[in-house]
Amino acid sequence: MAQIKDLSGYLVQTEARGPFDIIGDVHGCFDELHELLQKLGYEVDFDKKESRFTVTPPKNHKAVFVGDLVDRGPDSPRVLHLVMDMVEAKQAYCVSGNHDDKLYRKLVGRNVQVRHGLELTMEQLSHCSTAFVTRVRDFLANLPHHILLDEGRLVIAHAGLAEHLHGSHNRSVRDLCLYGPTTGETDQHGLPVRLDWAANYTGHAIVVYGHTPVYEPCWRNNTINIDTGCVFGGKLTSLLYPDHILKSVQAHKTYAESVRPFLQQNTAIGSVNY
Repeated sequence: MAQIKDLSGYLVQTEARGPFDIIGDVHGCFDELHELLQKLGYEVDFDKKESRFTVTPPKNHKAVFVGDLVDRGPDSPRVLHLVMDMVEAKQAYCVSGNHDDKLYRKLVGRNVQVRHGLELTMEQLSHCSTAFVTRVRDFLANLPHHILLDEGRLVIAHAGLAEHLHGSHNRSVRDLCLYGPTTGETDQHGLPVRLDWAANYTGHAIVVYGHTPVYEPCWRNNTINIDTGCVFGGKLTSLLYPDHILKSVQAHKTYAESVRPFLQQNTAIGSVNY
């Protein structure tokens, strides 16, 4: 398969002011995503003849996905299909998550470890057409690592981003958006020890992110993590901006076991192991 250049950077939509329905980490949980969109007032249908999803959002609304569309869950291809169709129809924005990026690197032939749910996504994609997989590859290649909306008042990044880096584009910023800051150490599970960047956030822009499952979303210093661990038996959560209304649907089942326990959001300032 031919390699293509990764063009993803940051996306600025200064005139886009919402309302935005910002949706947390989906991880292949299509049924829950469909249910949440319906709860938010989106009409979702599938045109078998055109093999496309047709979506009717609530008036003036647009969905925003915080990344990690794939891996661990039961139907990553259908999640990708729906989100790609919504983005193409200009009904949604989406940033890249670390799992999305890893899938992209696998699809262009790079040497990655096929684990942490990627093995399931690759098996699911093996039943899809070559044209669909190519479309997935091209879509993932061009996802931005963070998005600035409403004249920079709202920032979407998969793992969050400190204010002085909003609107910056280099490899370091991209890695922070996908993985978050770490101490360089590993925990007892062999996973990176992450720094609690939100505890020291002092920015004026609201930052909405995911990446690390929490029991419940909680505002901290103008930031909010809306990854409530749907694939691990938690919930799929959305935040309405600018009204700050949270809505969620319960996972239909536990699809994967979390190596780390869910994070309690009221952690103390400083670094935490989670």
